[in-house]
Amino acid sequence: MTMDEAPASTATFRDYLELTKPRLSLLSVLTALVGYLAARPPSNPSKLFFVLLGTSLAAGGVAALNQWMESDTDAQMKRTADRPIPTGKVATGSAFVLGALMCIASLFLLFAKVNLPACLFTLLTIFSYLGWYTPAKRWSLWSTEIGAIAGAFPPLIGWTAGEGHVSTLGWILFAVLYFWQIPHFMSIAWTYRRDYSAVHFPMLPVRDEAGGKVAAWSFINTLALIAVSLLPVYYGFATKAYGLAAIAGGAWFLWRAAVFLRPVGRDVSARKLFFCSIAYLPLVLAALVADRMINF
Repeated sequence: MTMDEAPASTATFRDYLELTKPRLSLLSVLTALVGYLAARPPSNPSKLFFVLLGTSLAAGGVAALNQWMESDTDAQMKRTADRPIPTGKVATGSAFVLGALMCIASLFLLFAKVNLPACLFTLLTIFSYLGWYTPAKRWSLWSTEIGAIAGAFPPLIGWTAGEGHVSTLGWILFAVLYFWQIPHFMSIAWTYRRDYSAVHFPMLPVRDEAGGKVAAWSFINTLALIAVSLLPVYYGFATKAYGLAAIAGGAWFLWRAAVFLRPVGRDVSARKLFFCSIAYLPLVLAALVADRMINF
């Protein structure tokens, strides 16, 4: 029996949950929350609930549709071969219906219960990820950078939900997410470069066999990340206390990116850079939110 023929009745709740990539989706939800709280809106628990619910539905729906679109390449890569669609646990039609309904529900909730700008940024996130980034992985040399644009929109969903429009700090959050994603995903792509090479994705870690360009690009974007992370202090949106936290986190991140530049032990340094990136983002964003809630 092929995966397309697998009956939907074989799928369990856990299989459908896995289809929504809950850990990856959580990043979108948390960054939307950061955008909302950083905007410092008047207390409105109901609106905040629908922001989180709508963003969760959109992130999960996009994840499901992404796996539906990439089920052929997922089946060829060791890292993704055990996902619900390649294994036949979830039928492709079921994945499409689940993903589409979640995305539609998210847009309806955000439009009806939050506001139009938040709904529009959610729609932009969905289309940029599924209509631009996912196809670009097969043909574009810049797919990682395209994906970083799509992945940087969630803070703007939260920001517009709180403020009604995007102001300077909202765009700074967008930039922080964008530049953070480059070293984060470069470290992942380098670790799994053979998988991506097997399906002929023309991303930088596949084309750069030695890894020097991958490491250099990660380092450059980490420098840019540190610079934009300090802009809230420069523009008066945060105090020097946040600035110190951003400098400390940025110095750690930059050190790990610098170690990645060394040819010796690059596989190990890539994994350490990845784990550093995971720790860096919530620490710095939490410091920004706390600073604004305490001092502004």
